Amino acid sequence: MKPRATLFAITFSSLVVSSSLSAALPNPGMTIDPERTAILITDPQNDFLSPDGVAWGVVGESVTKNNTVANIESLLKTAKANDMPVFISPHYYYPTDHGWKFEGALEKLMHTIGMFDREGALTTEGFEDSGADWLESYKPYINDGKTIVSTPHKVYGPETNDLVLQLRKRGIDKVILGGMSANLCTESHMRELMEQGFEVAVVSDATAAAIVEEGDGYEAALVNFRFIANTVWTTKQAVQKINGNK
Repeated sequence: MKPRATLFAITFSSLVVSSSLSAALPNPGMTIDPERTAILITDPQNDFLSPDGVAWGVVGESVTKNNTVANIESLLKTAKANDMPVFISPHYYYPTDHGWKFEGALEKLMHTIGMFDREGALTTEGFEDSGADWLESYKPYINDGKTIVSTPHKVYGPETNDLVLQLRKRGIDKVILGGMSANLCTESHMRELMEQGFEVAVVSDATAAAIVEEGDGYEAALVNFRFIANTVWTTKQAVQKINGNK
């Protein structure tokens, strides 16, 4: 008779092999209900998406490769054509935010390079065409008087702004998510919305991320999108699904 420890090892090994053979993740999908679905774009701002933005040196390659700028615009244009609500969760830093006593790595970088800086919470002085402003091609969609712009998130996720309240107040519980940047604000919004009971479809080529010595943020985010979100679509797929609800 084989010792119990040996039998356990054999059984455990068999389970590991069996698990690896069936490791493909399910795709729960998300059905678009026009009354309950919205587009959400995180940080569609010059500092991320313009070649003149302060972060372009580390995100530009990923933005260009994914055609991110045009893909976000496609989502905005399609949403407006279908009367689908659009929500923007922006990132702003005011002078008082530079008095923080500690930051994480990317927070430290953003504060150092003046990313998303504004003159103050109650003024738009110097905002037009600044790094914190919307990309010029997005302004007709965002500044149309219908798009809901939440208060700013301050680190990465919507825990520090009123986005969830704004969604709930409009009866929205399904979100099509794109924006910047993939492994930071976009992923953090996905995680928190999932925790809050929303359905989330992430649009994989309507985002991008920094490529630095430590790694490719976009590739890291893709794994987590697939593990956590209800589904992951391309822009083409998202547009087709939104138009299919006419």
